[in-house]
Amino acid sequence: MKVKLLIIILSLLTACSSKPYVVNHIEMPAVAGQEEIYIVSHGWHTGFVVPAQKIQNQLPELRKRFGDVPYIEFGWGDKDFYQAKEITTGLTLKAVLWPTESVIHAVAVPKKADKYFANSTVEKLCLSGREYTSLLRFISESFYKDEQGEILVLESGIYGNSQFYEGLGSFYFMNTCNKWTAKGLKSAGMDISPTFKLTADSIMDYLNEYRQGLEMDSSEHSNAVPLRIVPYECSEAKR
Repeated sequence: MKVKLLIIILSLLTACSSKPYVVNHIEMPAVAGQEEIYIVSHGWHTGFVVPAQKIQNQLPELRKRFGDVPYIEFGWGDKDFYQAKEITTGLTLKAVLWPTESVIHAVAVPKKADKYFANSTVEKLCLSGREYTSLLRFISESFYKDEQGEILVLESGIYGNSQFYEGLGSFYFMNTCNKWTAKGLKSAGMDISPTFKLTADSIMDYLNEYRQGLEMDSSEHSNAVPLRIVPYECSEAKR
């Protein structure tokens, strides 16, 4: 019995290997690129807002569903909890304590995320083309796909113009929606360890500390390169 319990604990603590998997990325210097993405914290949950065109090219169902929208927000989470009309204690405990099916929540974002999600905490990243491609691959591979490679549409989403889709991987207390965000950041080349990034605060604290550290480096070197987290438009960033 003790051996079985130990195996379960060890499997949970190595949950970084849980699906969706981090996309292997070649580490690059922390230089700002021209691809603008956002990380949004809604209090308990984080997700990505990315320009729609390239991800819609990879997943045509998203173009069919959302049309010519400039941005789409993506979040990953527990299938029952995320889609529930009413959150109960039983539903919460089930999501946290036992591996459950997952979903992707996709939301049409008609303008820049820091303007659209005015009541949420938003960080902007300027990624290089390689970093951006790697992040989009991670997001795309977080969708469950059938034998024809099609993503599976579920219920309507929970706010705005939104939709749920069948997700890949199991949700549980060591593989949360926020750990999914950390895996996405890791896939985009950020120096983050997803293992214990289980809360929204842990994600936003990492981004805040990352920005402060790079701003300090920049102030000490007058010729410092642009940073990934920047106050200006990504189109202004130099490669």
